[in-house]
Amino acid sequence: MANAADRPIFIVGCQRSGTTLLRLILDAHPNISCGPETRFLEDLARITGDRNWPRMRLFGFPKEYWHKRIAALFDEFQGDYARARGKARWADKTPRYALCIDYLDQLFPTCQVVHVIRDGRDVVASHRDRWGWWAAVKAVKKWPYYLATARTAGAGLPAGRYHEVRYERLVADPEATLRALLDFLGEPWDPAVLEHDKRPHDVPERYLAFASSRRVASAERPPIYRSRVGSGHKELDPLLKLLVKVLAGRTLKELGYR
Repeated sequence: MANAADRPIFIVGCQRSGTTLLRLILDAHPNISCGPETRFLEDLARITGDRNWPRMRLFGFPKEYWHKRIAALFDEFQGDYARARGKARWADKTPRYALCIDYLDQLFPTCQVVHVIRDGRDVVASHRDRWGWWAAVKAVKKWPYYLATARTAGAGLPAGRYHEVRYERLVADPEATLRALLDFLGEPWDPAVLEHDKRPHDVPERYLAFASSRRVASAERPPIYRSRVGSGHKELDPLLKLLVKVLAGRTLKELGYR
């Protein structure tokens, strides 16, 4: 097995599932650097995709050549960023990479994928809260699609390469959940991950303000707050609840959400 420091980490999941929270938590670990979202690997996957490949193959290079080049570029700037922060290992949090785990595996055959899963009703409620009602409607279909795509790809990875983190467990019992995650990642336990708010992170000011307002509104002092668990039950209107039941009910049941 590759040395942990040489194994990239990818945090994926449907948007509004808690991926940013987990990004900041891991970024607080002394060995791990998890910077801003990159998002562009999904675009670069088109270079060797079925539509572009008939044209790109005329250069005479195999797909492995392009994958190696793209991986080298990505690894170089992520590694430089990590080392500039005194960290030995890099991670990337981009929710949309849940849809291209197979491509991540082609670029980084030793990478570890962490899939954050949250109750779909709460995901829909969070979409509405952040981006409006129509975004919530779209999230009703998006959430089960992300879940099925990521879990199918994850099941195809070798042991030790794919790990699921339930948002509800993370906020209810952070230490136990994070100990299990760090054990999967091959990293030592460090209590700094329980105090990510006391560490510097390269995030927009609006996120810090938003997280702070949430904590104040919930009257919770810990940096990992639980007030948004169950928000879907309380906040979704009847039509959204019906859409979730019809389009995402099966996925909710399969995951054990009641």
